[in-house]
Amino acid sequence: MWLLVCGAMIFAMVVIGGVTRLTQSGLSMVEWKPLLGILPPLDDGEWRRLFREYQRYPEYWVLNTGMTLDDFKRIFWFEYTHRLWGRLIGLVFLLPFLYFLSRGRIGKRLGLHLGIIFALGALQGGLGWYMVKSGLVKDPAVSQYRLAAHLGAAFAIYAYILWIALGLLAGRAARARGAGVRGSNPGLKRLAIFVVALVSLTVMSGAFVAGIDAGLGYNTFPLMGGQWVPDEIFLLDPPIANFFENAATVQFNHRVLGILTLAAVILLWLVSRRFELPPRARLALDLTLAMAVLQPGLGIATLLLAVPVALAAAHQAGALALFTLALVAVHELFAAKPDTP
Repeated sequence: MWLLVCGAMIFAMVVIGGVTRLTQSGLSMVEWKPLLGILPPLDDGEWRRLFREYQRYPEYWVLNTGMTLDDFKRIFWFEYTHRLWGRLIGLVFLLPFLYFLSRGRIGKRLGLHLGIIFALGALQGGLGWYMVKSGLVKDPAVSQYRLAAHLGAAFAIYAYILWIALGLLAGRAARARGAGVRGSNPGLKRLAIFVVALVSLTVMSGAFVAGIDAGLGYNTFPLMGGQWVPDEIFLLDPPIANFFENAATVQFNHRVLGILTLAAVILLWLVSRRFELPPRARLALDLTLAMAVLQPGLGIATLLLAVPVALAAAHQAGALALFTLALVAVHELFAAKPDTP
């Protein structure tokens, strides 16, 4: 339960980070104080000092000239909440971890995994600041490469902690029924793993869409600028740069990957119908299919409406929900008793 709570907090962190990005708030805090930056500004003098610091950087002069102190406070609170939530996750993870260690409730192998997770979480905070620094320059926009790395690391840490929690729950269930857990059709399991990988790739492509604001153009579907494949798709040289820096290519790739993900989930669900699976595995696959159908709808609506904050945040949350359900489905298939069609 402790690990699942941590996982839920990471889920919320991803959504908060998405809102911070969508509201253009990520560069409002130009200092990084991992240990001392817990308290917010407590008086008007401190607010004015932070606002002056912000005005020294290009985002103010290029995008927000004339911003008032009240305007600054609004974007500051988004980024402050994002950073504070990250610190809170660290405490909620670390303190029970130390307690369980002291009581001998965690063995060496599990302790090693949990220690790695804590280290990755600490590094993630540094990676977040590394991302922010890329925008505190002449061009006030964070690097899409660093943004993708930051989001990818969040998904990896989330998957790591969720997988361990699911393993502990599965082990408890197996002990309760006095039976070992293993099996299910190998081909079905490989297909489920492929789905998780494809969801992950689609998420990473979405990070590049967000990183270069590719969703603000080509706001039609299924055509892009009246074409199935836009002419601008290979404008940049070298050609590989188009996949990460060309808005037309980045959005096109995300569309294609989203469609392929939906198709792969449907295929997984259809193949799974040939097998007698335990109720939990069946439920996980059914929910994965439902989320896979909903998620493209959220993405298309976000695109057609030119990326409203609430809808775009829901789309990002939907991506993590789909990733979660697909990962749970994989875990349940690996924990299922062997059955044949």
